[in-house]
Amino acid sequence: MRAFSKAAALFLLACALPGAGLAQAGAPQTSLRPLARPVPEGVPATRAIPVSRNAAVVVPGVTLAVSSSLRPQLRPRDLGTASTSAPQAQPVASNPGFEAWKRGFRGRAMAQGITAATFDRAFRGARFMPDVIKKDRNQSEFTKSIQDYMEGAVSDSRVRNGRRAYGQQSRLFSRIERSYGVPGRYIAAIWGLETAYGSYRGKTPLISSMATLAYEGRRGRFYEAQLIALLKVVQHGDSTPENMQGSWAGASGHTQFMPTSYLSYAVDFTGDGRRDIWAEDPSDSLASSANYLSRHGWKAGQPWGLEVVLPQGFDYSLSNGPEKMPSAWARLGVRPARGELRDYGQARLLLLAGAKGPAFLVFDNFDVIKRYNNADTYALAVGILGDRIAGAGDITRPWPAGERMLKRDERIELQQRLQARGYDTGGIDGILGSRSIAAIRAYQRRAGMLPDGHPSVALLTRLRR
Repeated sequence: MRAFSKAAALFLLACALPGAGLAQAGAPQTSLRPLARPVPEGVPATRAIPVSRNAAVVVPGVTLAVSSSLRPQLRPRDLGTASTSAPQAQPVASNPGFEAWKRGFRGRAMAQGITAATFDRAFRGARFMPDVIKKDRNQSEFTKSIQDYMEGAVSDSRVRNGRRAYGQQSRLFSRIERSYGVPGRYIAAIWGLETAYGSYRGKTPLISSMATLAYEGRRGRFYEAQLIALLKVVQHGDSTPENMQGSWAGASGHTQFMPTSYLSYAVDFTGDGRRDIWAEDPSDSLASSANYLSRHGWKAGQPWGLEVVLPQGFDYSLSNGPEKMPSAWARLGVRPARGELRDYGQARLLLLAGAKGPAFLVFDNFDVIKRYNNADTYALAVGILGDRIAGAGDITRPWPAGERMLKRDERIELQQRLQARGYDTGGIDGILGSRSIAAIRAYQRRAGMLPDGHPSVALLTRLRR
């Protein structure tokens, strides 16, 4: 879960003429973004880009780093297809530098309240793991089409497995919903997207992997904080070092909490005195996710959103931007694809694939889901999957085939080429916020295109001419 923060790369314009002398991004790719926690039917690819909630970001799958997120900024960006076979054991190696770091960290941990007995117990089997360093340093950005992502995230098999898991745990989900006000179907959807309903939770020993990354030092402070959190788990007796396994980057449990987020949001729903998200029983994990959404502002009785149909001649400048009551959208000709359009609260129009794809009105609860994983694609998958688990049908308009997300260097190039033509993007940093979208729309209008503001491969290709 989760994401990575990188400094924005700036490209210099080599010539004042539009399009002249500009660096061209690499050829478009269609490969999947690799996943440290693979899931059989595919999970959304994410990438952290810090923007404000009002920045009207419309790039599918782009996420932003949220300080209170379940997956802090270092959540791995690996989101591909999983194997259901047991993961291979991580290689271990002797490392004198690691042993020296461990001795220094022992003193820092004890200064934060960790007892010597707890530390020695937790680190008894801890080893340096070079393969973890290799994975952390080799995380190339890959993209996949929005169609491939959504059809994988909300596949028929994931829906079918979700309905079975939801039925088997119906009493548990009912209790969770009564306790936290979050519909159980959406917690089930998170469960399905994160670990395929608990079938793949990761097998990397967390103490060793977090210690390896803390010793490596590139994000040492962050991973030392994760280690302190894990040591507190051991000291409190919630679990044991042997049971605490997960992804190589630290997310673990049925719904993939980072250790520091565990300390803030995990709950003991079974009442056995332990907040054990690593147990085979998913109760504590599922309730912890509901607690997380509840504490981030989930509004009981409000949907996440709904699919809508837009009228002919619709003003696409209204998409991915201003919020209106559903009744106000209805006066503009927007109608629900199914059911009725009720005034649950302010909603914005979301078009992840531009005018060619399905349209949604999304409410505040959509943004609450994004606090778990701040990507529009992820929140949309949770909403649609949760509704389908509860018996709803699939969306009525298909996703456009082959419409993939732009890679970061392509987003930078897009901004650069727009700037060279006199359209102000608010900077050349790969962050497609409100000013970049406005620049795209302005260019589209002048070029005689539908001004939906969608940053597509086709748009970039046209700007390269």
